[in-house]
Amino acid sequence: MANRLRGLVILTENDTLIEPGDLDGMVALAKTAEEAGIDAVMLGDHVCLGPSAGRNGRPQNPRAYAAPGNQDPATHWPSPIVLASAIASTTTSVRIALAALITPLRNPVVLAKDLATLDQLSGGRLIVQPTVSWSSEEYASVGIPFHRRGRILDDGIAAMKALWSQVPASYHGDYVSFEDTYCVPGPVRAEGPPLWFGGQSIHDAVLRRLVEHGSGFHPFGGPTNDDFSRLRRAFAAAGRSIDELEIVGGTRAVFEGSDDVANLDLATSDFEQQIANGVTTFCMKPAQHTDRFDDVADLCRLFNERLASLDS
Repeated sequence: MANRLRGLVILTENDTLIEPGDLDGMVALAKTAEEAGIDAVMLGDHVCLGPSAGRNGRPQNPRAYAAPGNQDPATHWPSPIVLASAIASTTTSVRIALAALITPLRNPVVLAKDLATLDQLSGGRLIVQPTVSWSSEEYASVGIPFHRRGRILDDGIAAMKALWSQVPASYHGDYVSFEDTYCVPGPVRAEGPPLWFGGQSIHDAVLRRLVEHGSGFHPFGGPTNDDFSRLRRAFAAAGRSIDELEIVGGTRAVFEGSDDVANLDLATSDFEQQIANGVTTFCMKPAQHTDRFDDVADLCRLFNERLASLDS
């Protein structure tokens, strides 16, 4: 029987492992992860950043995760859609997660076409996590009203799903409207690629999107037991089961100093508790555990072995 627990490798934010701007290196990292048996790879997203991206300073250790206010505005964030196309063309089985994709910054009709094309190119391996993100400067640079980003996201999701499932499609919302629109080719499945949702908390809007559209739950950080209880209640009220969701957790890297890598065993020590909360897919950022690209394949195998030892 196939493993129930799955490993996911994060491709962005690995600057201590791959030279910033080395896009070929990121594609090679995806290929290495696939060959080592990893189930999925993940790309983050920023279109651009402003000075407030670094308002809180930098993490003590550069291997820590990027968060609102803790990163250099000049950090390399390549286009996830373009980069995912290169990954799709050089891999055959690994799933490709755009998690997260700042959807309100993009026209939903154009985005629907790009994601459908990418889904076709990958043979249906695409996962998309639509999100709003946190940088008001990023929205200002693109010319999108930051304070309306949640409503723009909801409109965009509904519009894309209409374009994916109908030919021709019609949709009329507050921020996007079209009639008898042909947007082909469509995605591999008429309902579109699986959609994940998450964020820094399970607020009402995230909960609603999960219930209405969600195939997966990918939070930033560790949700509480109360968060999971609330999620179960909301799904039950909508006639759905939380068992339908792919719940995504991950390693909890601990750094002893400002320039050391984290111990993988320690970083996975709470996996049993995460599994008890329903987590089945676990993220790992290679740069947190090695500085050598040549060690990544073995690191991925060790990660998979850890998951296999917990599988039942």
